[in-house]
Formats: sequence, C-alpha cells, structure tokens
Amino acid sequence: MIAAGGPSIFKDGKGCGVCYQVKCTGNGACFGRPVTVVVTDLCPGGEACLAEAAHFNLSGKAFDAMAKPGEADNLRDAGDTLMPSGWVPCKWRGLDIAFRVEAGSSPNYLAVLINHESGDDDLSTVELQQRGRSWAPIQQLLGAVWKYSSGPTLQAPISICLTTSAGKELVASDVIPSGWQADKTYRSIVN
Repeated sequence: MIAAGGPSIFKDGKGCGVCYQVKCTGNGACFGRPVTVVVTDLCPGGEACLAEAAHFNLSGKAFDAMAKPGEADNLRDAGDTLMPSGWVPCKWRGLDIAFRVEAGSSPNYLAVLINHESGDDDLSTVELQQRGRSWAPIQQLLGAVWKYSSGPTLQAPISICLTTSAGKELVASDVIPSGWQADKTYRSIVN
C-alpha cells in the first residue's frame, strides 16, 4: 500500500521508501485498525498538502483497507479522515534489498533504484565500492534513485553500502556483477 507524502514526510526525496502507519478516525465508515503505507512520491501541490505537518494522499488500496466491509466508497467520499500514527519499520518479508540499474546507466555513469529496504528510518548516505577501489559516496538523484558519475570506467563487481539517518549500515557485497546491464534488477542477500 502506497502513499504520497507532504513536504515534511517526503523530505526532498529522502522520505521515499519510508513506511508509516496511518489510521482512519472520525467517520462511521472507518474500520479502526491502522494500515502501513510506503511513501513513494511527493503529494501534488495544494493547500492541504503544504499546510498540514503530516499529510498523506493514499492509494485506493490503502484507503479501502481502512474501511469497514462495504464502506470503501463512503470513506473515500468523506475527505480528511486520516490520523498518522507515525513512522514504523518497513517489513519486506521474504525480500532482500534489490538494486535496479536505471536506464541511461553506462560504464561511466550508474544510477540505481533501491527497493525493499527494511528497517529503521530513511537512507542518509549511500556509497559504492568498485573492484579494487575504496568506498566512494554516491548522490541522491530523486527519491530512492542514487547516482554515481565516475569519470573512468566503472570496475565491477560493485558493492553498495547503505547508511540510515539512525547510523545503521548495511553492505550488499558485489551486488552489481561484472557484465551488469541497464534496466536490470540485482538482488542482494541482505536486508
């Protein structure tokens, strides 16, 4: 279940991929149990999005999950009925972190979309290590996409280190293999 978040949730893209619990309150159509949503986008401009400290635009599936059986349409028509319960760890059961090499990546430029990162908090830094070289920081491009412009040809295999804003590190060793290709996803064995 996904949601677009207001500026304080999306955090200029650093909040992309972070999980929150949201609960429906104040409406007879509300089921009363919270749902967990993953922030994927910045909510479209608009007064409510910009004015509220914790604003979410939920997907239809997330909205429906908060409704009593048969009440989904009534809940959608109700307007503002959400109460953010706060940040929660993402739990991607059975999924390890995946790195999608984005279109446009080349031997001198690498952009990766980081998927299924479980755990606590958003990413603060991402680094990569090429074969035979030291760790080098990569820059956030947009949301969960991070880029590296190396100059010389990248030397695979490539390891990626993720650091959360809480300071926890996770290393996906040799996750991008020799012979890697754009538009392909490479799965790690960690999360």
